[in-house]
Amino acid sequence: MTTGGTDGGTGGEPPAGQTIRAAPLTLPVLADGAELVGRFRHSGYREPSQLVCLPNRQLVRLPTLLYLVVRTLDEYRDAAPAADPRRTLERVAEDVSRAAGVRITGEQVVYLVDRKLAPLGITSYSDGTPPPVVKASPFLGLRFKMAVLPERATWFLGGLFSWLFRPTVMVVMVAAILVSEVWLFTTRSLGDALHQLILAPVTILLVMGLGVLSCAFHEVGHATACRYSGVRPGAMGCGIYLVWPAFYTDVTESYRLGVAGRVRTDLAGVYFNGVFVVALTLLYLQTGFQPLLVAILYVNFEIVQQLLPSLRFDGYYIISDLIGVPDLFKYIGPILRRTLLRRPADVRLKELKRWPQLVVTLWVLTVLPALAFQLGLIATQLPRLFGSGWWMIKQLAATAMAGDAGTLLLVTSGLQILLLLLPPLGVVLILYQMARWVVRRLVLYVQGPPEPEPVPDGQPSRSTMA
Repeated sequence: MTTGGTDGGTGGEPPAGQTIRAAPLTLPVLADGAELVGRFRHSGYREPSQLVCLPNRQLVRLPTLLYLVVRTLDEYRDAAPAADPRRTLERVAEDVSRAAGVRITGEQVVYLVDRKLAPLGITSYSDGTPPPVVKASPFLGLRFKMAVLPERATWFLGGLFSWLFRPTVMVVMVAAILVSEVWLFTTRSLGDALHQLILAPVTILLVMGLGVLSCAFHEVGHATACRYSGVRPGAMGCGIYLVWPAFYTDVTESYRLGVAGRVRTDLAGVYFNGVFVVALTLLYLQTGFQPLLVAILYVNFEIVQQLLPSLRFDGYYIISDLIGVPDLFKYIGPILRRTLLRRPADVRLKELKRWPQLVVTLWVLTVLPALAFQLGLIATQLPRLFGSGWWMIKQLAATAMAGDAGTLLLVTSGLQILLLLLPPLGVVLILYQMARWVVRRLVLYVQGPPEPEPVPDGQPSRSTMA
């Protein structure tokens, strides 16, 4: 979810060197396709927050005063073509003053529009200029997204599986998931299954295919939870997370829900992974096909990965939704400055309630060192990782290029080579992004922070990934 300007002041005269668009004056209007959502329920901010949905499905969080300005301007929208703009703006200011309990003027409404709302893409400027299309670029966010299924398709899929969220069905299904997991790890030999998998290359493709299907079903779970909770899921598609391919579902609409609905949406993907495990277990009991056990193990690894809170997976969003703070990464700098440099808390920390502030601090001080340790450990092993990977790639390439290599062997070897290349490339990219982030912060520390711009600093849409 995208967070917007949180300055709840009433504007006043613009700073030196800044001018307000003055002529020709028109009544600002809500951007075409934008929607006033209303209160951000169970938020972790001290000041009540309101949400506005932009035409590109990006949500902007506004303080109450700015939201009242937007709402009142929208109420006077039909009067825009005929009425005198200055007189209408004074009426808007009077209505906002009564609702907010503060006194603002029409000129201050123009200032708030031109300096706060229009740059966020919410309203037009006071001279009639349409607002820009604002897209945030979150730290470690999903890149190069491509929608595969439109909203209509995800809504349909959510309806097909919504029965899985009925309380009785959930109790039975969770019990079946636990029984399947206990049975797998206490009675089956995964070593034999892995051995059979290595001997038959076709089974590698089968397990990889089941893994991809499990990831897709994971995303269907998020979409289904949205529909079950009464909000529309967005498009489903694929993208690149760091360097790894990933499926995603746009569940930005879940911010319309309370904390229970948001957490249900977060856990839905893992729940559907468990349902997939039950289905694979039943299939194994019917066929005795050993590689299915490897597929079940793969799905379990996926569940563990999704519950880790360090990157933007389900575990991260669970913490975020429980405390009502959409973007945890933007608090890394303020918390480190307060904790390590002993500086006073900046405005971003002060706007949080006490217990969300404590949780965010704990998250930063726990996850950041753990992530840094893991990356450092991997970085020290990069030469060996590249060496062994390169040796394995040459072996696979030699096998694939053998004169008697069939199409199946070529495809399998190519996929294995790709999987061997992705981890070291991912590590290098993560280290590069972290180094660039540190350098930028050092430059800001030396030069001083620039003048803040009224643009969102959260994610443009909330996309779950698998």
